[in-house]
Amino acid sequence: MSVLYINGPVQNGLFTIAGQPGKAVGIRAAEALNTLLGAGPVPHLWNTVTLAGDLRHRDSPDRDTINRQQREAHAIATKYTPGTAPAGGILTDTAPVVAALALEMTERLLRERALAVATGRVHLCARCGHMTGTVAHTCRMCGHHVSRPHTRRLLVWDRPSGTPVLARDDFHAHRARTPGHLLAIAQNVPERLILSRTRDHGISLAPLGLDGLVLDPRAGVHIAVLAAADRHSARQPVMAITGNAAANVAAYGAMFRRHNGTRLRYALHGRIPYDETAALQRLCEVHRVSPALRELFLSWFLPLCSLHIRSGITAAQLPALLKFWRRAHLARPGTPEGDALAELRYRVAAGDMRWVMDVRTLSRAIPDYPSSHGSAASGAQGAS
Repeated sequence: MSVLYINGPVQNGLFTIAGQPGKAVGIRAAEALNTLLGAGPVPHLWNTVTLAGDLRHRDSPDRDTINRQQREAHAIATKYTPGTAPAGGILTDTAPVVAALALEMTERLLRERALAVATGRVHLCARCGHMTGTVAHTCRMCGHHVSRPHTRRLLVWDRPSGTPVLARDDFHAHRARTPGHLLAIAQNVPERLILSRTRDHGISLAPLGLDGLVLDPRAGVHIAVLAAADRHSARQPVMAITGNAAANVAAYGAMFRRHNGTRLRYALHGRIPYDETAALQRLCEVHRVSPALRELFLSWFLPLCSLHIRSGITAAQLPALLKFWRRAHLARPGTPEGDALAELRYRVAAGDMRWVMDVRTLSRAIPDYPSSHGSAASGAQGAS
């Protein structure tokens, strides 16, 4: 397997997939595309290195009886409806295989002098010691308004002048669909990026002599995707991610998108208005759309649509998309043609998502039921 779609790690916040199915769009889109490619189920990726997670753990009354790793694992398990655990399993950005790969990549980049451990001036919260950044501002850990300057050793990327942090070929998409605005946004970063952070939970940089620091989670989410790809021997992992998220993490992942011949690219998807789909019930009745077909529309077609309508699907578009979906479903061939399926797989592997809005092509791709691997049914229920 060469091309493999993998969700951009989802932040492990206080929600369930049934309650907020929009959080699982990347998971669902990756599942649908991998099924079309004939790939087996991939793990669902979760981002657990968050400041919010640190605060929840610190404020929890049982913090002395349950460790952070256990808390994160329990929180992820409760995201899924009982009995719908992912067939491909779960992978977090602090899993041992991810941590080992992170240190391997970082040590190699240090040997090659692409990264460096350098002394730099930062600001620490005067109350709790959290590193607030290179400039003074209110601490996001404890809310204290006073910080103090501090000089310490840090993991840094000193970007050579003019070196891009994001290029057109970092996107797995049809050439005409390259998001020029993201290329401009990603360039608006300082020439020195600090890749080490103070967190209670994360990939420790102590083996590199940076005690008390962890790898920046924006780098870690890229490494998690590479680790998942390695498990499937995929040389071209594609991270399904929103444009806003890509703009936030791309610069910090610039040095962590390639490893041993593997190249990570982004596939952008837009938002789906799952919180506004209640009106679909009446439309489904009018157009005689069965509950099973409605579920497939919500959990399979709309995630694929979001890869084509990357600016985000609006509630006003849902009726037309439902009619289009019904037409495509009625047009399903009895026996899919081999040449047509081969062409579809070629387009999926190439990142060309224009086929989603072609009735004949879409009709050949529709499965008999959602290939959910643990995400589709629960999300459709949440949208009812």
